[in-house]
Amino acid sequence: MLTDSHAHLDDPAFDADRDQLVPRARAAGVTRIVTVGTDVEGSRRACALAAANDGVWAAIGCHPHEADKYASDPALAGLRDLAKRPKVVAIGETGLDYAKKFSSIDNQKKVFRAHLRLAAETGLAVVIHCRDAHEDVRAILRDELKPPARGVIHCFSGNARDAAAYLELGFVLSIAGPVTFANANGLRDSVRAIPMDRVLVETDCPYLTPVPHRGKRNEPAYVRHTAEAVAALFGVPLEAFAEASTRTARELFRL
Repeated sequence: MLTDSHAHLDDPAFDADRDQLVPRARAAGVTRIVTVGTDVEGSRRACALAAANDGVWAAIGCHPHEADKYASDPALAGLRDLAKRPKVVAIGETGLDYAKKFSSIDNQKKVFRAHLRLAAETGLAVVIHCRDAHEDVRAILRDELKPPARGVIHCFSGNARDAAAYLELGFVLSIAGPVTFANANGLRDSVRAIPMDRVLVETDCPYLTPVPHRGKRNEPAYVRHTAEAVAALFGVPLEAFAEASTRTARELFRL
């Protein structure tokens, strides 16, 4: 009973076989999927996919790459309406991305804060995107959220110090396909330092495909490979880690 805690089932990469993703995931033991919007239209598509598929839930948000587009809508009116729909379990993904800076840092921060306020208003968990911005992300989280927070740092890529700081704030950490890469020793060391009951796994599909499918399109069924790698780091059978991580996902997202 695995959970893919972060997928993008609405991505055009799945246009040819989207209706086959959930059955293939179930065949691989993946019984729960959270599909995540990256803008308002994508969030609407995520809600529709959740409504149409058992075992699929939606997170709604505007990715930091899209912040310039939404900075003039501080109330995030489109998301506020979507948050009322059944099977919406989180706000996000939202956060800061200093690696690519497709939107200005000022607008990223403004839209990030708006998401956090919407999460506080609705009582939903938050899904956080962070690349090369851990200090600023944590400063904004401390400023906007009352501890302990209900949220996840998606596709965690920080070090053990970063992990400890997010755990102290109340967050859980989600691990994606890069943990299976040969050059990811630093990430694997960070994962070993996290309590197993504070870890989720995800695909971030169609991106970040784990070994042995690296180089191909990712999909929810492949989260099993990431889970196997994380279970090995904790020195437990896959079944034990799957049970623990799915319990954490159920509690976080109230599935």
